[in-house]
Amino acid sequence: MKFITFFFLLAIILIVNGLAANAGTVLNNSHGRRPLTDTIIKLDSLRDKKLLKGKQSGSITPLRNGKPVNSLPANDTTKKNKGGLQSEVKATAEDSTHSDREHQVTYFYGKARVTYEDFELDADYIRVDDKNHLIFARGSIDPRTHQYVRRPIMKQKTDKPVASDSLIFNYQTKKVKIYNPASEQEGNFISGGQAKKLNDDEVAYRNVIFSTCDLPYPDTHFGIVITRGIGEKKRIISGPAYLEIEGVPLPLAIPFGFFPKPDTRTSGVILPTFGEDNTLGFYLKGLGYYIGISDYVDLTTTGSIYSKGSYELSSTARYLKRYKYTGNVTLSFGSHNYGLEGDPATKDAHVYWSHVQDANANPGSTFSASVDAGTSGFFRNTPSASNYNVNSIAQSSLRSSIAYGKTWAGTPFNLSVGISHSQDIARKTVNIELPTIAFGMSSINPFDSKNRVGEQKWYQKITVSYNLVGTNKLNDIPESQLFKGETLSKRLQNGFQHTIPVSLGLNVLKYFQFNNSVNYTERWYFQSINERFERGSIAGSNQLIIDTIPGFKRAGEYSISTGISTKLYGTINFKHGNLKAIRHVATPSISFSYRPDFSDPSFGYYKTAVSTATVPYPYTYQKYSIFQNGVYGGPSAGKQAGLNFSVDNTIEAKVKAKSTDTSGTDRKIMILQGLSFSTFYNFAADSMKLSDISFSGHTAIFNQKLSISFSGVFSPYVTKVSDSISNNQIVRTSRYINRYAWQDGKFPTLTGLNISMGGSLNSTKATPGNAALNTIATMNPTQAQRLALVNSDPNAYVDFNVPWNISLNYSFSYQNYLNNKTTSNTLQISGDVNLTQKWKIQYSTTYDIKAAKFASATSFSIYRDLHCWDLAFQWIPFGVYKMYNVTLKVKASILQDLKLSKKSDYNPQSSFY
Repeated sequence: MKFITFFFLLAIILIVNGLAANAGTVLNNSHGRRPLTDTIIKLDSLRDKKLLKGKQSGSITPLRNGKPVNSLPANDTTKKNKGGLQSEVKATAEDSTHSDREHQVTYFYGKARVTYEDFELDADYIRVDDKNHLIFARGSIDPRTHQYVRRPIMKQKTDKPVASDSLIFNYQTKKVKIYNPASEQEGNFISGGQAKKLNDDEVAYRNVIFSTCDLPYPDTHFGIVITRGIGEKKRIISGPAYLEIEGVPLPLAIPFGFFPKPDTRTSGVILPTFGEDNTLGFYLKGLGYYIGISDYVDLTTTGSIYSKGSYELSSTARYLKRYKYTGNVTLSFGSHNYGLEGDPATKDAHVYWSHVQDANANPGSTFSASVDAGTSGFFRNTPSASNYNVNSIAQSSLRSSIAYGKTWAGTPFNLSVGISHSQDIARKTVNIELPTIAFGMSSINPFDSKNRVGEQKWYQKITVSYNLVGTNKLNDIPESQLFKGETLSKRLQNGFQHTIPVSLGLNVLKYFQFNNSVNYTERWYFQSINERFERGSIAGSNQLIIDTIPGFKRAGEYSISTGISTKLYGTINFKHGNLKAIRHVATPSISFSYRPDFSDPSFGYYKTAVSTATVPYPYTYQKYSIFQNGVYGGPSAGKQAGLNFSVDNTIEAKVKAKSTDTSGTDRKIMILQGLSFSTFYNFAADSMKLSDISFSGHTAIFNQKLSISFSGVFSPYVTKVSDSISNNQIVRTSRYINRYAWQDGKFPTLTGLNISMGGSLNSTKATPGNAALNTIATMNPTQAQRLALVNSDPNAYVDFNVPWNISLNYSFSYQNYLNNKTTSNTLQISGDVNLTQKWKIQYSTTYDIKAAKFASATSFSIYRDLHCWDLAFQWIPFGVYKMYNVTLKVKASILQDLKLSKKSDYNPQSSFY
């Protein structure tokens, strides 16, 4: 039965697509392959045959360079009205004018324009009848394309512009009669038939189409034909009306109707969708109610119910205060039974809050919020909440933050207070910081004078800054224990950390940069730990007990560093060919750093836990930091006094200008944007003094379209391998010894390597000047509605302006753990392509090269633009998230519930094999 239903759904879609393809033929002026269609309104050859006639006969005043040849004021004619009218009719024409003085009629040809008080009219042809106070306007037939062009466009007061085939305006009574009007009102479009403006508040309609389709008559795909009706500011009251699709009237009619045109939010019922889920049964999904609380706040509440007992609830509140703030809050709850009948339901909850403050609302202070929290199984068990988005279903973490910031003008001080949350969905654990306080002072020169004249002296270049952070933190709390009282009382950690860096930077011998710094850090805690071995513990089976001791404790540490760096340049010039030169820039630096051993007993930061000696077993001991569980850690153990070495390299080439470049400026091409090596040698260490040698680099090729990054680590020491026998098997162990590899003529061992490459290629058809349409400040109400729809459902937007796009990301990882070596090799591919101007295919997949298989997150999407409708097909062909979804819906945001869909819902308990 499902197959038959799906077959008929596809048949309906193909029929609608075929009709839309015939009716939606688009312009193609540049190539002339298709016949041109009117961009506004088509005339009826019989009903409007009078409008298709040529210009009126009579004496015409030709214009040259915008001025009449016979020096008559034809290009700008001002008519003073008779009959007591105080205003004047102003008219201009670009082509020519003709005055009939006997009948007091003036004709204007070619981009004519008439203004009268708050009335504006543009058309190709305008006739002004002073005797009867009438203005008539129409377009004209293009002799080349034979299309009706330059139709009248009328605007009166603050009303929106109205296009039409022709119109008659009485500038004395302010009444106007319009033939085949085309107007947009709050996302609704009225076209075709006739309209007559009776007064400022009422318009009479006859045979007009009321629709959400912005194609005017007769290209409107669907709509309600109002045979007789009166339009007011907030509503249309009609007589007999019927539904029409593709010009075909349907047997769906009403004797009278009421169509609201609200300019404010209006409450109402949200229609549900019906269907069947493989596991949950038949469903009624998305039933809800919208409440327009005010012009600043609205509330949308929806729910879904399934025949086998599952249900979902969601409530979203949006708020906006212009020039102050905007945001939205969503609370969701779901109860699902994916197991056997009678099993307990899986309950999930989720909260989302986004708040953005206008930058100019309160200078000096900011407030922002981004909350995304819930149970670990919410997106997995309720995939419809994310519109079956694979990335949302498969995400491994949730993060939230609420922050308030304050800066004091004219001072270096700033303050921020925040609450943060992070959640590991796989481990079902939560980390919370409530709150975190940060107070800082930006760098100042304490020895510099405000009234100094001339360059700074060396001591005036000394800079000092200060930072204080404090927090209350819960780490790795299981979801089930998060709201229990003992969690806050026993597992809450808190503390403060003060940081005072002092630095001095000088230029030495013109080419060297000399940098010195002293850093002091102090931590304050209100609890510490004490470790001890349980009485009777013996070696090999010691029972370590950790006690938390309340009370104030402080820990201070400091470090000193000084270093010098410079830049070395090398250039190779070429006399022949397009390559003119290659330049290499190396930036070596060397610095000395010192930090004492804060594990020394004299500091009191470290203690030793010793077990009781038991014959015949010896005692055992363990050194530990009393601050090792602190939120900011404790002072580091081990003395450090050594040299840091690092060098960074860049390579670029100079190439002759292209022959098409009229400026003749040589081009610079980056060959290597960065390649750095670094290591540290600790003189205070008793062995293994040289640290691992790390390197990293990045570059871009193919005109910066493909970026390449790599990093890795070399171990400079010799590896010693030894064998032992355990359980009648040979076990191989490896370890580093205190001997350098190059002492044995060997290269250092590569212990880790990561390589990533990524790029995006696309072809756009964007024309100059369209960029302004993409800004929030310049968008119109329709674009704002579309943007709101995209924000609520990112899958609702498909950009047909980009004919094709492909993104490739390759990653390779190698890890050498001496006895165990691992590698990973993956390729991510995503993109989209326009098959035609109305068809687009999107794809996304990950291919594991090592395993030679595709990831289960492979997805395909097919979109068809039906102008006023959207056809979308989403498909995940295999894996845990296997599903399909076919939806045919109206584009207009006001009719988002008018849709036809068929889907195979995702089942988290099924393997789909």
